[in-house]
Amino acid sequence: MVRVKRGNVARNRRKKVLKVAKGFRGTHSRLFRVANQQVMKSLKYAYTGRKQRKRQFRRLWITRLNAAVRSSSDFNYSQFMHEVKKSKINLNRKILSQLAIVDPSTFNQILEALPTN
Repeated sequence: MVRVKRGNVARNRRKKVLKVAKGFRGTHSRLFRVANQQVMKSLKYAYTGRKQRKRQFRRLWITRLNAAVRSSSDFNYSQFMHEVKKSKINLNRKILSQLAIVDPSTFNQILEALPTN
């Protein structure tokens, strides 16, 4: 059987992993075996982090909306969203929370447009 020399392939694979691990602390950026484990773990964290970021931003928008609605009217967040949906105002939570922060006068006009209970 013919001998296969893997020098370039193995070195390139290791260099690729160590390049990704650049900036990790201590051995995690220098030794291949440890760096490889850490890179795999970091990729897992990155994947779950992308999902969590969406949840965290939605929570932030809801918190901001709730604070703005309570300070400006006698609604709370859930009543406000119910009225927004009923009134067919097609603005999502992100835009509504931005309006509440950046342009309170427009946000107050939206609140006034909603029917009160």
